[in-house]
Formats: sequence, C-alpha cells, structure tokens
Amino acid sequence: MPRYKGVVDAFAARIRGGQWPAGTRLPTHRRLAADEGIAVVTASRVYAELEAMGLVSCEQGRGTFVRDLAAAPGEGVDHQSVAVDAIDLSFNYPSVPGQADLLRHALRDLATTGDLDALLRYLPQRGRTHDRAAVARHLERRGLDVGRERVLIVNGSQQGLAVTAMALFRPGDVIAVDAVTYPGFTMLARSLGLELSPLPVTDTGPDLRALERLCRQRPVRAVYAMPTMHNPLGWVLDESQRTQLVSIAQRHGLTIIEDASYAYLAEDAPPPLATLAPETTVYVSGLSKSIATGLRIGFVVAPVSLVPALERAIRVTTYHTPAVTAAIACRWLDDGTVDSLETQKRDDARRRQSIAREVLTGLPCVGHPSSYFLWLPLAQEARPDRIAASLARQRIAVATAEPFATTPTAPRALRLALGSVGLAELRTALEAVRHEVDRDAYR
Repeated sequence: MPRYKGVVDAFAARIRGGQWPAGTRLPTHRRLAADEGIAVVTASRVYAELEAMGLVSCEQGRGTFVRDLAAAPGEGVDHQSVAVDAIDLSFNYPSVPGQADLLRHALRDLATTGDLDALLRYLPQRGRTHDRAAVARHLERRGLDVGRERVLIVNGSQQGLAVTAMALFRPGDVIAVDAVTYPGFTMLARSLGLELSPLPVTDTGPDLRALERLCRQRPVRAVYAMPTMHNPLGWVLDESQRTQLVSIAQRHGLTIIEDASYAYLAEDAPPPLATLAPETTVYVSGLSKSIATGLRIGFVVAPVSLVPALERAIRVTTYHTPAVTAAIACRWLDDGTVDSLETQKRDDARRRQSIAREVLTGLPCVGHPSSYFLWLPLAQEARPDRIAASLARQRIAVATAEPFATTPTAPRALRLALGSVGLAELRTALEAVRHEVDRDAYR
C-alpha cells in the first residue's frame, strides 16, 4: 500500500473518532509534508482523498478544515435524508388547502366518465394526441405558442431533462451552466459523462460575456439556462439578456436547454427563450412544483427535427407517462384547476418571502419576491456546514451551497426552501437560522 494511503487512513480515523472536531484547521500542505516525510504534491493528494470522502473541506486561501459529519455533502436537497419530525427548509413541495379534495374529485370523475380500458394500455411514447394538445393550449396561455407536434409528455421535468441530455449529447460534450444552478441537472450531466463549464453569475443573471468567450475557446454543445425564476438565485432575465443569450447560441450553434420548472411563479415575465429561438431551444417544465410533487408529469417542447430522438429516449427509460396521471393532469390544464392553483401558490410564496425578509432583515438575502426559495450568502469566515449541522441538531434541515455549485469551490451560502412547512413553523425555523448565522459570525 502506498505510504500516503496510511496517512489518509490515520487522518480519517481521527476525524471519524471525534479526535478532530468539526471546524478543526488541519496543517498546511507543506507542514503535513514535513511532518509525514512526504512530498508536498503527495500531501495535496492526501487532502484531496479526504475531501472526496466527505471528511474535510479544502478552501482556497484559507486552508483545510474538518467537516461536520452530520452535514454530509449533498444532504439538504434530498428530502429522503431529512428526519420525519424535522422542519424541512431544504426541499420544496408547496401545497395549498384543498388539493387532496381536488384529487379525490378527479379520481371519481375519471372512474365514472373516463375510458378506463384505454388507461390500461400502452400509450404513444410522447403521449396521446389530445393530451399533448392540452399541454400546447396551456403553454400558449403562458406566451409559448407551439403545436402539439412539438410537445412530448414525460414523467416530470427531471425526466424531461434526462431524455433531452440522453438524446442530444454524448460523453465528453461541453455544456455551459451557471456557476450556481439546479443540482438535478448537474448530477444528470455528470452521470452521462458530460463536461460542465461554469459561467460566473451576476446579480441579475449569468455573465453572458463569459459565455461568448467560452464558445470561442471550447467546442460548447449547449447551454443550460433558467431564465425565468432561477433556482436557487431567483432571477428573471430581462428581454435584452434573453436576446443576447439567444444571439450567442445561434452564432455558435448551441442548443439551449430552457428549464422553466419554477417559471409559473413569475408574473409578467418576458417571453420564454423557446419563443425567441424555437429552432434551437428545448423547453422543459412540468407540474410537480406548481401542483404537487407526487403528480409526476412534465412536458418537453422541442424542434420537430429532435422529436424522434427524444421519443427514443423516453422509450428506453419509462416507455411512456402513466395514463392515469396524464389524464388527470390534462383535465386540470383544461378546466382551469392548474391556473387557479398556480395563482394561489404565487400568493403563498409572496407571504413566505415577506416572512423571510422580515426575520432575516440585515442579512444579504438573494431571491425573487414571489419565489419559494432564498439564497443566503454568508461571511467569508463563516462555516456553512457547521451552521447546517447545528440546525440539524435542532431538527431543522437546510441546504448548503455545495449541491448547487458547479465550480470546484462552493460559495459560502445557505439555500432555504420556504414552501414545505406551515407559516408558523417557517417563522420559527427562520428565527433559528438567523440565530445560528449570527452566532457563527462571532466564533
């Protein structure tokens, strides 16, 4: 066994055994090399392996610190890891009163008036014609005028992203993404062997000049964008930014993947990118956030030339979206239920943002006034993992920036999901967050 592996094992044992508590600053690379009689490059390898194991955090310019093992990397965006009795500020599943009754009535109506035999058979991969037409009418009301021949129905927007990546890209393809973005896409891209190239973010959107430079330097295949209600930063790109993004994509032959999962929360937003560049944009959205996470239905709008490839990707994954789910969702699209629920949830999100801004007054909160999430940057000396671990011991789950970062070093920040708990619980949890952030500043 290489000698440095013994150093890794020894350090790991001390950390797991509690001899080095969370936040302990470890020796510099040079000091470690001198203490262990190894080369500096080997010392760097020791710390790299410990970081890959989730035991330490290597921070450029500050040093290497022991992580709190109660806040493992990635925890906080996976609601399965949240304790049953915890207040969950890590994952959004917004709901408004009466949704269960809506489902009860829909199932009753489907049982008495629907063609139940048809719901037991295989469906076309991209969905039945009348279901796709219902989606097209829904999108037209939101400023995206498409025919049903460009619509594919999928099992939620995450599967929409998955079939898009599977159908259009190959391992090694370069995809431009925001430096802070939705973790579901980054995990998907990495599992498919795609190379993510992060774009710096500004207060109002991605640095589009950096995208232009990147396209001149690298063979970029696509750009993944959330122009309307970015998750987690909440921005809504204005018309000039959208025009500039589309112009860069057209000039360099990029495919635009437009994720509109949270777009319903932004009223009077500029037209989707898919309206400005229908020939180069794949538009992905769904009803999981606007209606219910358990209603796994989404839709993809693509150029006609790409539809066959996307159909094949659906066929080799889920074959088609369950007919019962599609039937209920499309009825709600047509009868106004979706419009009503989206209006209620926009109002609900505004109330929650108002509570958050009141409790967190004075802190540099980043977010949209009607979004269900808030980005909370922390001081340079702050320890987000320590704050998250302390809150976890109080049965409050929050997410650190790590799952959202596409850069080697994650920003010091927390991402707070506001839509999954009652208003009273939300205020209590946010007051605890405020207390821990303030306390950490004086450690």
